[in-house]
Parts: sequence; structure tokens; C-alpha cells
Amino acid sequence: MNTVATIPRPIADYQSLSAEELCERTRAAKRALGERVMILGHNYQRDEVIQHADFRGDSLLLAKLAAERSERPYIVFCGVHFMAETADILSRSNQTVILPDMAAGCSMADMAAIEQVDQCWEQLGRVVPVEEAVMPAVYVNSAAVLKAFCGEHGGITCTSSNAKAVIEWCWARREKILFFPDEHLGRNTANKMGVPPDQMIVWDPYQPYGGNGKEAIKRARLILWKGHCSVHQMFQPAHVDHFRKQYPEGKVIVHPECHEDVVNKADLIGSTEFIIRTVTAAPAGTVWAVGTELNLVNRLKQELPDKKVFFLSSTICQCATMFRIDAPHLCWAVENLADGHVVNHIVVPDDEKRWARVALDRMMAIS
Repeated sequence: MNTVATIPRPIADYQSLSAEELCERTRAAKRALGERVMILGHNYQRDEVIQHADFRGDSLLLAKLAAERSERPYIVFCGVHFMAETADILSRSNQTVILPDMAAGCSMADMAAIEQVDQCWEQLGRVVPVEEAVMPAVYVNSAAVLKAFCGEHGGITCTSSNAKAVIEWCWARREKILFFPDEHLGRNTANKMGVPPDQMIVWDPYQPYGGNGKEAIKRARLILWKGHCSVHQMFQPAHVDHFRKQYPEGKVIVHPECHEDVVNKADLIGSTEFIIRTVTAAPAGTVWAVGTELNLVNRLKQELPDKKVFFLSSTICQCATMFRIDAPHLCWAVENLADGHVVNHIVVPDDEKRWARVALDRMMAIS
């Protein structure tokens, strides 16, 4: 290892290094840190980053893994900001969470600001008694402050794999659900449950009362926030049709963040982990079109050479922020840590952490 630095090394020192040198220096820093560090890699990360991960998976799984391994004081989370926040919420007090690039975010998570949610809650309160009638449910792809809002108001978080169970939990307690920030996950789950379309409304945070009349709000059972994932939004029904013409025997599997017109044409719908498990377990020689982030699809192609795996869209579709962490930033974060410097420390304020943990615990109790 290099001599311990007295000040953190600047990221600029790493930008011109070759891929080989970055890889070797990252491995050397990991060896020096030993059991003190754990690198977590979200499924959507690029290969140059995921190769260094001790564990890979979806955001909640990784956060839970971090909390279960409290003997490792440093968690380097290769994902996006909300994921690192969730890891900080669930981790132990002796653990420090690091995000290699603070610009790594989620466009969908950014579509619901706490000020907008507060305003929505206040406007709903002019129409119905919100604390008794409306249950807030937030996707885990959201900022800690939004999870805390749900925890404080009796609500809950959800994932793409347990959204149905969460919706059932909410309706068992209150007549309406405010589901945010992704309208597609909420609608697709409700459609599968047989909820009539006239019992759902969309809440546009830039319109008074979300663009809805008061009678529509009173009738609605599911209030869907107008938000979406920029990657999954790009898949179109025509992509499914094109694939089926080329491969009539093929299967289409998509994430529930896709538009309902795409979901309705797909053979299978499920979370990232569901997609990985399903395609991996499929018989050799089968053909798949996968509607989710490109890095994951390419990794399935590489790791499952006995199957034909295609990206559903003909257009390159990477998440610009999920894709943000690269080899230079990871090496920079890990080498500085080996030198005794914590960079990009993610800290959720105590009050937010307490209420966000309540919302997460409610979800995990029913999952």
C-alpha cells in the first residue's frame, strides 16, 4: 500500500489512471482494509465496479446485509444516494456508510420532494381526514426524509416485490393510499389485484389538488404520485411487438416500473431479483427480452451463455445517475479509507432515521 496520506487524496488524481491500474489499486486497498470494509454493488452498476463487490443485489437486500454484518465498520455502497441512506438507516451505530460519488442519484426519487409531499398531505386534508383516511406508502427508491414522513404518519415503505402485500396492509387500516413516487409500480400492482381504474387517480404535484376535483379525491382508493423511472419509462409496446416478430418462441420479462401498456404485453413481470432468478433458472436455449436497466441485461448475457438474452429496447438505455459510480471514484473512496480518510460519508439525521426505520420495519414485518 501507499504511505498514509495526511490529507485525503483528490479524485482528480484518479481520472487519468488506466483501468488495469485502478483495478489493482482498488484490490490492494481492499486487502489492506481486510474485514473492516464491505463493498456493496447494486445490480445496475457497471462491471468495472461490480467486480469488486463483496455482495450484489437490490438496494434493500444490500442494506440488510450491511446491518447483519456489524463487525465490518465501513460500508462502501456502490449504488445511489437513497440506497446509501437506507443502509445508514438500517446499519449499526458503529458502521459508516460511504457513497463513492455523491452525484449518483435516482431521477424517480427526485420526483417527490418533501415540500411537495407536505403540500399534498395538507391539500388532501382539506377534502378528507388524512390521518384516519389516507395511508402514505413510499417506494424504497426514495429519500430518507420521505420514508420518515411515512413512518411518522402511520405509513410504510414498499419494494417492487412486496407492493401487493403493502397495498393490502394499507387498505386493511385506511380506505385510501397515497402511493409515491412511482405511479407505474402502484398502478401495475393494483391492476394485477383487480382494482378498477376509476378507483385510481394520479396526483400531479405541480397542480392544485394534484390536478383532481374534490369528488374524484373522495372516490379514489389509490392516489398515485406522478413520478416514474426514466429508464423503464423508455420501453414501449412496439419494442415487445418487434421482439415477438423476430422470436415468436421468446419470452418478455419486464420490471413493474414499466408503463402498463408494456406490462400488459409482457409474459412475466417482477423485481430485478425476480428477473435474475427467472432467467437464470430457465432452460438452456430459451430466448428472453428483458425490460430493465442495460448493465444488468448485459451481465445476464455474459453469465448465461446457454440462453439468448436481449435488451428489450433497440435504444441504449442506461440510468445516467445509477451508472455514475465508476472505477476512479471507487478506487478513490477505498484508497482514502485505507489511508484513514472517510470521504462522502452518508449520514441521515437522527429524527429522520428514527421515523424512516419505523416505516421500513413495518414493511419488513409483513414481508
